[in-house]
Amino acid sequence: MRIFASFALSFTLAVSAAVAQEPFKNIDVFELEMATDPQVSPDGRMIAYVRRSNDIMTDRMRSNIWTLSVDGGDHRPLLSGRDNFSSPRWSPSGDRIAYVTGAEGGTPHLYVRWLASGQTALLTNLAEAPGSIAWAPDGRSLAFTMFVEDKPKPLASPPPKPEGAKWAEPVKVIDQVGYRADGAGYLREGFSHVFVVPADGGTPRQLTSDDFDHDGSLSWTPDGSAILFAANRNDDWALDPVESDIWSVNVADKSKTQLTDRDGPDFSPRISPNGERIAYRGFDDKRMGYHTTRAYVMNRDGSGRVAVTGGLDRSIDAVEWDGDEALIVQYDDQGRTYLARATLDGQITPLVRDVGGTTFGRPYTSGGFSTANGVIAYTSGRDTRPSDIAVLPRDGRALRMTRLNDDILRDRHIGDAERITWKSSEDGRDIEGWIVKPPNFDASKKYPLILEIHGGPFAAYGPLFSAEVQLFAAAGYVVLYANPRGSTSYGNAFANLIHHAYPGNDYDDLMSGIDAAIATGYVDNDNLFVTGGSGGGVLTAWIVGNTDRFKAAVVAKPVINWTSFSLTADAYPFFYKYWFDKPPWEDPMAYWRRSPLSLVGNVSTPTMLLTGEADYRTPISESEQYYQALKLRGIDTAMVRVPEAPHFIAGRPSNLIAKVDNILAWFARYRTDDEASDGAATGGE
Repeated sequence: MRIFASFALSFTLAVSAAVAQEPFKNIDVFELEMATDPQVSPDGRMIAYVRRSNDIMTDRMRSNIWTLSVDGGDHRPLLSGRDNFSSPRWSPSGDRIAYVTGAEGGTPHLYVRWLASGQTALLTNLAEAPGSIAWAPDGRSLAFTMFVEDKPKPLASPPPKPEGAKWAEPVKVIDQVGYRADGAGYLREGFSHVFVVPADGGTPRQLTSDDFDHDGSLSWTPDGSAILFAANRNDDWALDPVESDIWSVNVADKSKTQLTDRDGPDFSPRISPNGERIAYRGFDDKRMGYHTTRAYVMNRDGSGRVAVTGGLDRSIDAVEWDGDEALIVQYDDQGRTYLARATLDGQITPLVRDVGGTTFGRPYTSGGFSTANGVIAYTSGRDTRPSDIAVLPRDGRALRMTRLNDDILRDRHIGDAERITWKSSEDGRDIEGWIVKPPNFDASKKYPLILEIHGGPFAAYGPLFSAEVQLFAAAGYVVLYANPRGSTSYGNAFANLIHHAYPGNDYDDLMSGIDAAIATGYVDNDNLFVTGGSGGGVLTAWIVGNTDRFKAAVVAKPVINWTSFSLTADAYPFFYKYWFDKPPWEDPMAYWRRSPLSLVGNVSTPTMLLTGEADYRTPISESEQYYQALKLRGIDTAMVRVPEAPHFIAGRPSNLIAKVDNILAWFARYRTDDEASDGAATGGE
């Protein structure tokens, strides 16, 4: 009887807790945290990681460094507060951690902290922020990369102005190929170079020079005599944005040796513990829209190259040595991110498949890991939580060590991402997607549906947490997101089905997904909505140009006219070469046929535009073209401009909230069901 009473009490408490959960609210975005950049100590006993949170007062993401033991205990802040601390890197002996911070104001600098005493040392005053920090094997110095500005000579010199005169600002003369970048704005002239600095402080010594960038990851040889890096040091580097090779620079005399030379990128070198082999990533450049990145191993002198993952039809996103005879690799497969052990003879053994969760906004595959002394630490993500730290010991199972968001999300209804598959109407191909349902879901009722489309287009969604999706669901929508053809994580052939043909039959994949969702019986066919950003914005505009089945649409940061995009985007040397067969002046109709603007005459769906004003990837002029064309046609439209926001709108929490709120407000205008949201998603009373 006592057992039954205990069970009944437990059941009652569980039901009460479930009922007490509130819908996820927009203000909750500021409470979210994520774990990133896990770093295992050399002895495999401790983990340092970057704990990222959203600061409601500054509307910025804040990064602190925390540590914990591999058994999950001793979880504590190492460097914490309102300042940002990032890039923790253990010294070879494990007694110190190097890191980057701008805590004292101004440019971020390189510091070292002694763990035993808690003392810190500023290694050097740098003119620019350091990157790619790597300890020398003896712990006596560190290598890093840093931008070195060049002062260009003026094209013309103005006459002297009278004392006290107020003239216009000087003209700006641009002559470099890459002159602006999304998220960075207009670029200063200069290049990134490799430096070394004593671990107890001193003057940095520059190892690379010449007019080439050297800004990738660094790897010291075990004897400390050389540093490996990747760079494109070819004369045409500016117009060949994919190319790079593995190089070695001698620390003593700065001499450089090129170790790879194929047509295609080789990057992210990692030298084996015994110094005999180099692991790296790359591919043969076939000028395809998508290339499968493989993990390679070669001898220290560059000979004997072998594609270790040549038998795996998935791109390798990261690689680290596991002893001298195996690698730990990270890759995406069907919307999930795996870690696997790869032997040098090509045998691949999956280890875990829950890597991810390092994006708050949309459910993109993501994540990272490190390994030392047989222990792997990684970011573990799932559909109901952003990333935590998980540990996989050499002989054992993976365990999640942190629960950073339990304090906020335990009291919120967070919808599970339910897998759904269907056959494409175009060719019967299997397509995968996920459905998230609203709180208090009742399968006997009909719900409005939002189709949310990922960008890229060579990217992938997965069963991962997404604040945007959860807010849509909290507003009473069933949310469908999917990986149509062109998505990564399904193999090279699937991704390249849209090569020189995007947008195209990925439209059919998505429309078949809508049909599959309607077939579940709980979707209201008269209340369908569609939105997507970047590549998803392209497809949203393409959809409303091909069908009127949606009540309203929001086209976020799109490409509308491929000709204007290819000549105004920041990465313009890439797009015309890899996404098209010829430049636009040689084959203008190829660009026009794939432009959503060509279908604007068919649009009858109320369509809103949403783009950051500082977006240089898909410049806001693309949205302006579509907005004005829709206005000329008399189509109900609006344009939401996000001030100062780059392509990654959600980089500031309030912008993520504004994006979702405006999408929901636009859809609410046209939603006709009787069970409209009561404002729970926005937190309004």
